[in-house]
Amino acid sequence: MVFSITSFNFSCSKSSSTTGGGGGGRTNSVSIANMAFGPSTLIVKVGTVVTWKNNDGFAHTVTSDDGTSFNSGTIASGSTFSYTTVTVGTFDYHCNIHTGMKASLVVKP
Repeated sequence: MVFSITSFNFSCSKSSSTTGGGGGGRTNSVSIANMAFGPSTLIVKVGTVVTWKNNDGFAHTVTSDDGTSFNSGTIASGSTFSYTTVTVGTFDYHCNIHTGMKASLVVKP
């Protein structure tokens, strides 16, 4: 009997949602790539450190829509921005440079 191994490439879509924060293999990071935040919705617990990494070849921002919860300033290509969640709620955010880039951070108790 002959077995073959095939490798597969998986990617997140813009409509993906991930629960994170608190170990157990759950993610607390967001990739900025191809002009999108991935996952587009990240669900974490209060006190979780969320890190965004800019994997695009140009600058982006991570800015809460309310204008006060968090604001990364400019994140250069290859750089990161981290934020520790402190308040329960849903925080929609965007890139100030590329206004069509939008996502949500959901913080649970």
